[in-house]
Amino acid sequence: MGIHDIIEGKKEWRAHMARVRALPPDYEIVYKEMQRYFFKVGPIGLIDGPLLPGIVDFFEQGAASGKGVIELIGDDVAAFCDGLIKDSRTHADVYQESISERPGKAGK
Repeated sequence: MGIHDIIEGKKEWRAHMARVRALPPDYEIVYKEMQRYFFKVGPIGLIDGPLLPGIVDFFEQGAASGKGVIELIGDDVAAFCDGLIKDSRTHADVYQESISERPGKAGK
């Protein structure tokens, strides 16, 4: 990854976050909670993948139609997030695989 790629990545991330800040306040709050959740348990490749921009697209459409964010995703934000990544490989999966490959090392 060259310096040009890093600069372009930062530009894309700033543009993405500008779209988030342009959302209505309730959408922005929920998006940031979802983002925090995904950074903890989310799929590998979260930053470069389509998940976060797709959520912003979904939220922009919901806001444009006049719906509240809870109308779109329901009361349980974590369950909604889990549904989005249910078939994705997560960092937790990688960790579980790494500790299961080394029998006898956990107790030492």
